[in-house]
Amino acid sequence: MHTLPALPYEFNALEPHIDAKTMEIHHDKHHAKYVENLNAALQGHDDLMAKDITTLLKEIDQVPEDIKQAVINNGGGHANHSMFWESLSASSTKEPTGELKDAITEVFGSFDDFKTKFTDAATKRFGSGWAWLVVKDEKLEILSTANQDSPLMQGQKPILGLDVWEHAYYLNYQNKRPDYITAWWNIINWDKVNEWYLN
Repeated sequence: MHTLPALPYEFNALEPHIDAKTMEIHHDKHHAKYVENLNAALQGHDDLMAKDITTLLKEIDQVPEDIKQAVINNGGGHANHSMFWESLSASSTKEPTGELKDAITEVFGSFDDFKTKFTDAATKRFGSGWAWLVVKDEKLEILSTANQDSPLMQGQKPILGLDVWEHAYYLNYQNKRPDYITAWWNIINWDKVNEWYLN
């Protein structure tokens, strides 16, 4: 049985960048619903229910067709949001450190160039979806996915994800997605992202 993880901080911890009401609705309503719907989809499939969410998505081709899309939508939503909460911090270092910083510089030229490319991916994602920094074939790559699709389903390891569904920002930023993306750069937990990169 999958469960909703607790936020690692208070709802208002990320203000003014993300407001408390958005965090409360996003976590307690949206993420909770993904977990509820995922558990409902997996009812009667004890072998699948026993898998952790990462394994379930990596092995998505083993999920029966009649529940596969529900698992993609809701399992992806659960995995993506679980990572998203942990990737945020009120005490952000503002830039990556350690081996991750070196890898970003090697692949993208500089942190500023990386920010530009990632922001572009997030801004240009049409409709609902995510922008990602992933490890693919032992190399960093930026990509975006639609809806709640997870890079895990493509054999990639996500280490940083930005939710660009309107529910992630609309209360405070309305239709100004670029302003939300700019604010998000101030609250990334780079220590956690570096940890995911190394493990």
